[in-house]
Amino acid sequence: MLQVIDSLSLPEAYPEPTTHIDVTQTQMSIVFLADKYAYKIKKPVNLGYVDYTTLENRRYFCQKEIELNRRLCPEIYLCVVPITKKGSRYYIGGEGEVVEYAVRMLRLPGDRMMNRLLEIDQVNDEMLWKLSQKLAQFHLKAPTGKTISKFGSIDVISQNNEENLSQMNGYVGRTISPPLYQKIAEFTRGFISQNSELLTKRCAEGKIRDCHGDLHSAHICFTNGICIYDCIEFNDRFRYCDVASELAFLAMDIDHYGKAALSNQMVKYYISLGQDVEIASLLKFYKCYRACVRGKVHNFQLDDPNIEEKTNIQKIAEGYFDLAFAYTWKNPVLFITTGLVGSGKTTLAQALAKNLGAVVLSSDRIRKELAGMPPEEHAYSTPEDSIYSAQFTRITYQKMFDTAREYLKDGISVILDASFIKREHRLMAMKLAQDEGADFLFLECQLDDKATQERLLKRLESSAISDGRWEIYEYQRKVFEPIIETDEKNRVTIDSSEKIDNLIRKVVEKLSERD
Repeated sequence: MLQVIDSLSLPEAYPEPTTHIDVTQTQMSIVFLADKYAYKIKKPVNLGYVDYTTLENRRYFCQKEIELNRRLCPEIYLCVVPITKKGSRYYIGGEGEVVEYAVRMLRLPGDRMMNRLLEIDQVNDEMLWKLSQKLAQFHLKAPTGKTISKFGSIDVISQNNEENLSQMNGYVGRTISPPLYQKIAEFTRGFISQNSELLTKRCAEGKIRDCHGDLHSAHICFTNGICIYDCIEFNDRFRYCDVASELAFLAMDIDHYGKAALSNQMVKYYISLGQDVEIASLLKFYKCYRACVRGKVHNFQLDDPNIEEKTNIQKIAEGYFDLAFAYTWKNPVLFITTGLVGSGKTTLAQALAKNLGAVVLSSDRIRKELAGMPPEEHAYSTPEDSIYSAQFTRITYQKMFDTAREYLKDGISVILDASFIKREHRLMAMKLAQDEGADFLFLECQLDDKATQERLLKRLESSAISDGRWEIYEYQRKVFEPIIETDEKNRVTIDSSEKIDNLIRKVVEKLSERD
């Protein structure tokens, strides 16, 4: 296989002119990216759930990949082409012995992949609407029937869940703590038992379909239209699932990028288009299940001797299991950051949002939206006037609370990223949580003067939304009203000089102690 990779890494191995070849690999495939086309070959592996060990199997699954993916991306998937050997060199097509087969596709623009766009806040409401339309129409037309429907039965769902839990169990204490594992196990098993009637009903009504099977944001490209590609072709049972499970997979993935507001909106669009209101009752279970699947895949990578860098893989696995744990919560949580400017509130809020599927509402952003200012435009006025006056601050906080209320009503946890230096505002936040049946947790961020001053100086040179600077810090320190309205049960003290990963673990541990 190394000789094939070396040969196909050269432009002269291709039938069309190309200036450069990029090569990417997964556990099961190798993709060669030419200027205009992409060529995907399958590795001769047998992983139990997939068998690519024979040339005939690889050819068969190449053809099947094209047929299945043309359902959602017909203009991209072109044909199966042979890879030939002539002398000691390998070529796409041409004369010689056929030694491999490749799926030939038009190359998609990497900068238009949904995962990339999520990272830079370039996914908007119109894109979500069009994506929801495409998915709803696809699921409506996707095949169903007796053979497919059995994969939504209680027995199969229970078996899949137990397989998940069994494969996660060996990593308890490494990427998932014992309390989180226990809560996930109790939630998923309990959900299946308590909702057997609904799950059985969906089988009878044809809600189990031949779906995509691997629907996450890296497999969606907003180009000329929307291309959803790289579905699972190697094992039919991985595609046969409740449409709610498939939607939950993508929603969970969007949550994992810290974009729970987008995830929530997409689900609403899909439900309205498909007239499938039962999805709302199933979403948390399937999100939890899918997050566990993604977590355990990264667990397996930790034990892969061919992967050297393990630190980031462990962090990602932990993040997915944190997310799975968040889906087990009976009530949403209203998180309230408190602390002076520069104390790390925003960094913590954004990191927690990715691990806990929460929406972040920033007082800095809301304040500037109300003032009609671009987020990056600075307003260096004194704390007593302009958009930082007491009156404008009250308006800002009220807007933040009103927006949070709507998410809490939908069962979505919210992080209020604000200083909350006044007890009045903290009490208002606590009442909001009580009114909406949400739990609440104060995140009290602290940092010493020297480190804060260094951070604020760096911030002045950046495009950060916050207008915080040393004068504001000194003012807030004088007027900050100590937190006496709640006990330690509902508060976590954050030393922002620690690594963010350690702080996330501290917050998650606190949450895991709740009944």
